[in-house]
Order: sequence, then C-alpha cells, then structure tokens
Amino acid sequence: MSFRKDRSLDELARVGNVAQFVSFAPGGSGAVQQFSRVAGYEPNHVFGANYDAIASLLASSPDGTINLRSFTPDSPRSRDFHYGIAGVEEAHAIAERLSSDGLFVIANETVDVSDGGVSGVIQGGVIEFAPDDTPRCVEKEGTASLPIAWGLSIIRRVYGFEPDIVDAGRGRVEFSIHPKPRGWKKTHTLMWEYEASDSPPASPNLTWPNRFSRHIGDKAFGLLVADVMGLPIPKTTVFARRVAPFSFGQPTGSFEVWTRTCPIEQEPGRFTTVKGWVDPFKLLAIEDPDGTVIASVLSQSAVQARFSGAAITDRDGRRVIEGARGEGDRFMLGQRAPENLPAQIVADVESTYTDAASVIGPVRFEWVHDGERVWIVQLHKGGTNSDAAMLVPGEAAEWAVFQASQGLEELRQFLAGLPDDVGVRIEGEVGLTSHFADLLRKTRRPARISRPTLETA
Repeated sequence: MSFRKDRSLDELARVGNVAQFVSFAPGGSGAVQQFSRVAGYEPNHVFGANYDAIASLLASSPDGTINLRSFTPDSPRSRDFHYGIAGVEEAHAIAERLSSDGLFVIANETVDVSDGGVSGVIQGGVIEFAPDDTPRCVEKEGTASLPIAWGLSIIRRVYGFEPDIVDAGRGRVEFSIHPKPRGWKKTHTLMWEYEASDSPPASPNLTWPNRFSRHIGDKAFGLLVADVMGLPIPKTTVFARRVAPFSFGQPTGSFEVWTRTCPIEQEPGRFTTVKGWVDPFKLLAIEDPDGTVIASVLSQSAVQARFSGAAITDRDGRRVIEGARGEGDRFMLGQRAPENLPAQIVADVESTYTDAASVIGPVRFEWVHDGERVWIVQLHKGGTNSDAAMLVPGEAAEWAVFQASQGLEELRQFLAGLPDDVGVRIEGEVGLTSHFADLLRKTRRPARISRPTLETA
C-alpha cells in the first residue's frame, strides 16, 4: 500500500520532525483541509478557514515564505510547483485555483538548502550527504559517503547537535540538517521521506575531496575522519566561511597554537601555516579575498614536537615514513632533508599507520611525535605512485631541471610555465612525503629525483 504524499508526511511526523505544512484536497466548493503540522498547534489542527491555515503557516515559517506543490492521488510526483511565496493572498489564491483543477495541494515552509547545512539519505548502514542540495544529492557525484556512526558523529562535531533521525533499520530515510531550527517541532533536523526496504547492508564509498569536504575544507574533513576513527588529533577549532566555528580533538598539553589555512581542496604548501595565533578572518581576507579557494582556517593546539614528518603508501603498496627532529614545517616545505629517525619513533608511526589503513585502506598523513605518542595533524586517503627515484611515473619529450634549494613557491611558478610534454627532474634531497612531492604528484607531470651522491676517499 502506498500513501498519498500528504498522508505520508502525517505518518512521518508521528515519529520525527517534518517541515511545517498544511494540505488540501479538492472539494465541491473549494479546497478542503486534510493534514497539518504547524508549530504551536496540535497535530492536524483544523483551522477555521483555508486562508487562516496559510496565514498561520506563513507566520511560523523561519524565512517568511512558503511553497505550494500540487499532485494527484495516483501520482505523487508534483504538478505545478510555486516556490518562496511571501504573501497570504497570493498563496491562498494559488491553493484555491489548483484545488479547483482537481489537484491536491501541500503548502509547506520554505527550507533554504543553502543555509550551511546538509541534506542526504540513510540506507543500509550508510549515510550520504552534501550541502546546497536536497536529499536527491545522493544521485549526483561528490556526495560524502560514510558509515552511519561516523557520519552522524561528524555532523555532531560540525553543527554541535545530535541529529534526531529515527532508526531507518533496513529502510531508507531522506533528511536534512539546518543551523536554524526548522519544522513543526523547531529542531535542526528534518525528515522528508521514509521508505521500507529489504536492502542488504551497504558499504560506504569514503573518498575526499567531496562536496562536504569542500564545504568545510580538505584538512578539516580529513582530521574529522581521523577523529571519529579514534586517532589522536590535537584540539582543533575550525573557523569556516559557511559554518559556525566548531572544535574537536584532544588537548595536547601545550597552550600554543598553530594557525593553518584550510583550502577547499589540497594545495600543498601554498597558503599560510604558522605557529601562533593569527586573526582567521583577516587571513581569509588577505589570502583569498574572493572566497573561492580557502574554505576555513584551523587553530590547532601545538604539540611539543620531538620529531615530525609524514607517512605515505608508495607505488608498491609499502609504507614510507620520513621526518626530522623538532617541528616539521621546514621538512614539509622541502627546506630540510629527511633524517634517520629513532627506531621507536618509526615503530609508533607504523603502528598509527596500521590502525588507520586497517580501517580505510592506504593513507597519507602528517604526524608529530611528542616523545610519548604520535599525533595526526593532517590525513588523506589513498596511496601514491612514487618510489625512491620517481615521484610521478611517466616519460616526457624532454626534462627540465629544478634545484630543490629554490623552494616550494619557486617550484609552483616553475611548473606553471612548463609545456605539457616536459617532465621535471628535481636535483637535491627531497622527501617523498613532503609538500614538494605532493605538489608534483598533484600536477601528474612525470617527475624524478636526482639525489646528491656522497664521494668516498
């Protein structure tokens, strides 16, 4: 049995929050009210007149506008749809006209899908969601896909509340999350549709960048994934453009902070990372005045670093762990060569790598060791195609030589001016895990390393 669309909303409202609505059926002398959920009124309150029902719905709508959609009982797909109506007279006239044409009508509060929240679907043990869209976002590319527990934990960390979504079991729930209270229960979670299903458990497609990671910033998303996995993440506060500031992670014992820009997608070493507090909004205005590249700024508790570095998976599936004594900023920028690390430091990083890879597969991460434990300060999913001599495999018509000592920004400009068929040969001591190497991998241009050889007497 399939319920009429407005009856389905009535059933869903019995177990959760739905967008405020009033529905009407066609009648001999005009529209006849059917179901209603309006904040401040009892479920299915019958208003004295249709005009009063629409006026009450409009007055209770957070954005001061409502939508009207029409349908027939045998086809719930919308016919005429009217969005963002602000006047009672106009909305009432449309509802009466549609009813006179023999159509059912649902009037509901307008819900802004671009308010900084997300919409998505839960089904088969997987939650998928994206910003700036309806739950149908799951039919498009780039939707974040996570195990339910992880996804709900990330939503709680970012938005500060636990989504009140009913247990879908083996069914399918469409939902949306909003910074501003919505719906007839005035909570931050709306449910749009529930469908019973016998679908078996599914596996999430956890990848990033995705639409949500771009929403809050690539680094922020990777650190959130690491945090819900239980890896040690320094206490981090995210100052995002489109989401209120939020924090996660663990205290490190230090009262200093690092300020890290957080691009929409990974941009190795391009934007500011500096020890100490910097006004995040001033930093955004200076480094990305158009708001098109940097999604947020991170303020991250400093770690009293004894050793720092990075770990990757190479082209043969082996882990590569590199680093240097002290803080790792100069190492990551290619300004310090990798050092021989103590066996215990390597063992601790390997153990952390194993913990992460056993859950999500090959990973790349930046780490800091305080002498007692490893802290993750950046996490990415996936391996690399690098090895000791070849950063990016492939052949080229010719090879351009770049001295590593010139620095990362010079390399970025150097690459921008090269023809497509020219490869790069880096001369100098550069770590496979450094931003230097990340930048070359990101360009997908053939790149090799020529390391200095030691002369013997």
